[in-house]
Amino acid sequence: MTGIAVLNRKHNHVLVTRDADVVAAALRGALAEAPAGERPGLERAVALVESTAEATEAELRADWTRGRLAAVGFTGDLSSVAATKALRQAEPRLSLLAAVQLQKEALTHPE
Repeated sequence: MTGIAVLNRKHNHVLVTRDADVVAAALRGALAEAPAGERPGLERAVALVESTAEATEAELRADWTRGRLAAVGFTGDLSSVAATKALRQAEPRLSLLAAVQLQKEALTHPE
């Protein structure tokens, strides 16, 4: 997920953007033309991108939430009020409702 668009206190929705299909197509093209020495790495890259492409939007938002919490150094209980506060510290324009919804998704979809 590349980011969250148009966050403000009036909008509580989170937009998931994906480009894994474009990346996978580019990697498959490179793999088709790759010399033998490059093939193992490109095959692994294709597999990783394809596995990421299979993730649901909720899983991507959960991963994003955990990443934002890690970015501000939060290591505590994900279900705590402190986690909500840390998430809003990481994304100041995030509404309380959106932060709580993201927190719930992160709890529902563990790593």
